Amino acid sequence: MSANAVIYRGMNRAELDAAYNNSEAVADSPQYLKRWRAASERVRARPDAQLDIAYGERPRARLDYFPSGTMLPALFLFIHGGYWQRNEKETFAFVAEGPLHHGIDVATVGYTLAPDASLTDIVGEIHQALDYLCAHADAFGFDCERLYVGGWSAGGHLTAAAAAAHPACAGGLPISGIFDLEPIALNYLNEKLRLTPAEIAALSPLRHLSHCQKPLRLAVGGNELPELKRQSELFARAASARDLAVQLTVLDGHHHFSILDELARPDGALTRELLALIGRT
Repeated sequence: MSANAVIYRGMNRAELDAAYNNSEAVADSPQYLKRWRAASERVRARPDAQLDIAYGERPRARLDYFPSGTMLPALFLFIHGGYWQRNEKETFAFVAEGPLHHGIDVATVGYTLAPDASLTDIVGEIHQALDYLCAHADAFGFDCERLYVGGWSAGGHLTAAAAAAHPACAGGLPISGIFDLEPIALNYLNEKLRLTPAEIAALSPLRHLSHCQKPLRLAVGGNELPELKRQSELFARAASARDLAVQLTVLDGHHHFSILDELARPDGALTRELLALIGRT
């Protein structure tokens, strides 16, 4: 195949690679990661933090739990991004600060990364984490009927997948998510993911809207890559056509990395979206 051959929505391979490369699109993305890690170290140093709790057998099948001190609170489970093949839960503890301020417990979950795990395996680990949390809700002290899931980038995809399939998920907050895996299977990300046609069909939330019965509040930055915005807009339009409880907020002025500041702040736009999802506004 020619390097200039069109493979998806008028794009050749190089153009499709660039269309999903958020790190290249945001020149100072390494500085965001550095700042996140410093802020997360402070959150993980809280004396009440419960760290590296095993929910499964594999080394990365661990979660961190941050209690708010509220009696029988809602729980927000946050799933990190990195296109299913990078990053770790420790970098994202900083997002707990916004919800904790409002009396919402927060857990951040790790999972096995590709290529050591298939996407089917990764989705399964998120379900396993939800099973574990519900089974231990009394010990953690949260209300299992109010377990909400959220995630950023690949974590947004895993959020939508959990909301569609796991009975414990009361609703979801997908941030800058991926809802159709077809373009992922055609670009550089598939070198480690090695998606099969069956996985593309089974694990693309856009293709399973009939199962999307939980409320979802999608968010995407106004300055994100066009393909990232298109993914969220397409999912929201398709859900609206089916009268599903799915809303999309476009946060003007934010790119793929800066958007998470709106969850880390108690008065941030994403914190408000979470409060509305839980029914606290």
